[in-house]
Amino acid sequence: MTIDETINELKRLYTNSTTALRNALAEFLEHGTLPDKQARQQGLFAYPELIVRYQPDTSIPQISRSFGKFSEPGIFSTTITHPEFFEGYLRDQLEPLCRDYDIELQVQPSRDEIPYPYVWDQEQAARLNVEQSAEIARWFPAPNLATIGDEIADGEYVLENNRKPLALFDAPRVDFSLQRLNHYTGTPFEHFQSYLLFTNYHRYIDAFAEWAVERIKQPGPYVSLSAAGGIEVTADTPDALEKIRNAPWRRHQMPAYHLRRADGQGITMVNIGVGPSNAKTITDHLAVLRPQCWVMVGHCGGLRHSQRIGDYVLAHAYLRDDHVLDDVLPPDIPVPPIAEIQIALHDAAERVTQETGEALKARLRTGTVVTIDDRNWELRFTKSAKRFNQSRAIAIDMESATIAANGYRLRVPYGVLLCVSDKPLHGEIKLPGAANAFYNKAISEHIQIGIATLERIAEEGANSVHSRKLRSFDEPPFR
Repeated sequence: MTIDETINELKRLYTNSTTALRNALAEFLEHGTLPDKQARQQGLFAYPELIVRYQPDTSIPQISRSFGKFSEPGIFSTTITHPEFFEGYLRDQLEPLCRDYDIELQVQPSRDEIPYPYVWDQEQAARLNVEQSAEIARWFPAPNLATIGDEIADGEYVLENNRKPLALFDAPRVDFSLQRLNHYTGTPFEHFQSYLLFTNYHRYIDAFAEWAVERIKQPGPYVSLSAAGGIEVTADTPDALEKIRNAPWRRHQMPAYHLRRADGQGITMVNIGVGPSNAKTITDHLAVLRPQCWVMVGHCGGLRHSQRIGDYVLAHAYLRDDHVLDDVLPPDIPVPPIAEIQIALHDAAERVTQETGEALKARLRTGTVVTIDDRNWELRFTKSAKRFNQSRAIAIDMESATIAANGYRLRVPYGVLLCVSDKPLHGEIKLPGAANAFYNKAISEHIQIGIATLERIAEEGANSVHSRKLRSFDEPPFR
């Protein structure tokens, strides 16, 4: 099969399965008709499975890149959901494999069935009573947490039928996260763009939205701005900024805003809120989209006397006291910086601030960031002082190390640029008056650095940031 034939067959099987599932649900509710067991065994409601066979007669080529490569021969497979949405990703993965290796592509129904809640109209589902919901779950495929996990990404998978994993995430895991993204961010998963910007304050979102509304009016690739709560504006929308500001984002735990391009290579900004638990939650789910990279722009406490309020911290290493990933990525595992993103952040800061040399060096410091899970760490500083001192940390926050560590774990390039909002060790604590003055001055500049960083990476080509240092020695062929 060619790549086009493969993707078309994935689309056909997926459409057939979802259509059959919707029709069967309607028949069950209207007439009480149960789905045919034999037809289900033959794949009536099944996810399509993509199989890649690589069994060379000669040695494996030594190809140096971060994805689209084999480390060993074998039969590789994964299940696929929403092949139309993921078509660009699938092409990007298959093209280097087909170009550089002698492989055979195959598509067939899998043994995994599509859970009915993922294809059903949510308004219809909301009208069901408890008894109807229970009956549907009894006779139709439902989400099974026992089959949803990160065993492949964490290197804990067990081979089935001697098939090796083709991708980090299979269809049940992807569908689970797509639904969670809708819930947490208040936006359709289809609106997410490939370049992700995180913040821990909604004021950053306000600045991003204000800039984005003006940006879509200018010539360029951006076509619309989508906001939490189902609001979307274009260059022709009257009072666009007012509509965005009035979007019901407060209903959602981590509201997202998407500056959309037709090719999906725009910028999504998410207010992840405060704390490592939120940071892990959202990145666990965003990772299934296989974004090109994610970057954090937020606030931190400066730990050095020479720092000033409004200075920047470019995280180069992390002291991981957040603990939320300890079971899957132990704290003694190094989380290296991604050099290309570090350079892009530094150069963007130089361009936006218009400061160079020693002037920029005085405002932007590179070093270790402490990420903690206790917002009131100051009340037990004597317990932490020695550890902070040994780490040579220059800043402290509650999200950065989690963002970086989960990017490392799930193979998404990452970067962090923080802004010093207070200096708790030197008597400059965050009081309301000083905080507001800081916000008004610093946020616009900071968010512009984040945007400029992502736009530069997109312009230069995302392959530049897909580092080999994120690969394991037995990495699946797909990124």
